[in-house]
Amino acid sequence: MANIKRKGMAIGLLLILGFSACEKDERGMVIGKIQQASDLVVSEFVVDKVVFGKKTRNLLFIPVNEASFLAYSRAKIKTGIDLEKITEQDIEIDERKITLRLPPIEVINFSYPPEDFVEDSLISNPDRFLNEINLEDQETFFRMAEMDIRDNLPHMGLLSTSQDHARKLIHMVLKSFDFEEIYIHFKSDSLLIRQVNSPENLMNP
Repeated sequence: MANIKRKGMAIGLLLILGFSACEKDERGMVIGKIQQASDLVVSEFVVDKVVFGKKTRNLLFIPVNEASFLAYSRAKIKTGIDLEKITEQDIEIDERKITLRLPPIEVINFSYPPEDFVEDSLISNPDRFLNEINLEDQETFFRMAEMDIRDNLPHMGLLSTSQDHARKLIHMVLKSFDFEEIYIHFKSDSLLIRQVNSPENLMNP
């Protein structure tokens, strides 16, 4: 009788080990499939920015004239997820149910191309008597506009839009494994911003 019980326990242990191995293999396949979708979870945005600046000329501390400058510009932004950071602990599989925790959304590229700068000659008045807005002044105005865009990236809706886009694509990937319940969460609800294309690299317009 004791031998029968020991055999039963051994068979039960083998089944548990078998299920664990199968789940680990499936988790590994899921991670591999998700990481192949890195290029698909990239979202692209275009932000239009009006650039305005003025320069006052003083004579004996009294402003005598004021030159102004108005132009239009745009920033191009890409967001994505570093899917290489997904670990086994980020995936929970319970039969046909899966819970996935994704790394945070990141700004992976930011560009503010000078070729997209367009001066409004009807409103701009850069040349005034004894006062002129030169190229150096214009560069300063564009640099300030770029920094303003960068500072406001977390408040532009990029995060929620990027998360929705990533969820839909990852959901499609997971559906290929025939999961009936799919839950996708993010480890952080903050937008991570890499220091790419620093304002100091802005070219003269």
